[in-house]
Amino acid sequence: MSGIIFEVVAGLVLLIWGADRFVHGAAATARNLGVAPLLIGLTVVAFATSAPEILVSIVASLRGDPGLAFGNAIGSNIVNIGLVLGCVAIIRPIELRSATLRREMPALLAVSLLTVSLFLDSYLSRIDGIVMLTGLVIVMIWLARLGMRSAPSDPIKKDYEAEIPQDVTMRLAIIWLLVGVVTLLGGAHLLVDGSIEIARFLGVSDVVIGILLVAFGTSLPELAVSLVSALKGEYGLAIGNIVGSNIFNLLAVIGIAATIAPSALAPSVLSLHIFVMVAFTLVLFAMTYDYDGKSELSRIEGFALLIAFIAYDTYVVLQNVRMH
Repeated sequence: MSGIIFEVVAGLVLLIWGADRFVHGAAATARNLGVAPLLIGLTVVAFATSAPEILVSIVASLRGDPGLAFGNAIGSNIVNIGLVLGCVAIIRPIELRSATLRREMPALLAVSLLTVSLFLDSYLSRIDGIVMLTGLVIVMIWLARLGMRSAPSDPIKKDYEAEIPQDVTMRLAIIWLLVGVVTLLGGAHLLVDGSIEIARFLGVSDVVIGILLVAFGTSLPELAVSLVSALKGEYGLAIGNIVGSNIFNLLAVIGIAATIAPSALAPSVLSLHIFVMVAFTLVLFAMTYDYDGKSELSRIEGFALLIAFIAYDTYVVLQNVRMH
């Protein structure tokens, strides 16, 4: 068992470091190509932060284990809202001053509802996967246009301007990009291997391991980025990173998994997990909606998100312990 745990931990370390280098390389490459920082932030960085989930999805699906990929995508979105934004808001309440971000929130809601509608027949076909990947292309184009149309005074612009690496030569940016991809791939293989072994050892489904273990591991880069951003007062980045990542998790991770390995969904996905994910998304939407002209995620709301996340994870663990 110690060998399996080492495999999982090594996989997580490689994924976290690889994600950091991949984001660095991708953002620096885009900047060197003359792409505006806000566009890089909304598309390249959001996509790159989901790279661990995407690579785990590809590896798991090629191994004939798409349940791990579905669990990872749904679980990552729950972790991102419940654990990451919950912790960040407790440490420092998140002000939502960016109009661009306010427009991005309904897009996340729409993508979540599209996912639910495709899940309702309990089977994800290749056509469903292609629908999601087409949705991904549409969302990327929409985000790019949103970035180009946003007001020059939008505070999220300054956040991205400060964070996207400068003075990195094109050669070095591409080297980091490639190093990031290779490291991510290695980490994804180790994590998927170890996770499947743990699922077999504990006698639980790969979906549950995806939701509890893999989702937590692949969301660690988001946790690090959002905490650092909030402490620097870059609130737009702290929450924008999560919203973008959640959109990509659903469309890219599930879309790729369904396209590579169409499969039936575990009953628990429909009866519990997907609805918990949508509930978290709706609650986040309600919490960040500008009712009183003071749009922010307060400490109390952060506590509520974190407690809900802990309650859900505890329930899933107890339910699976009881089954054995």
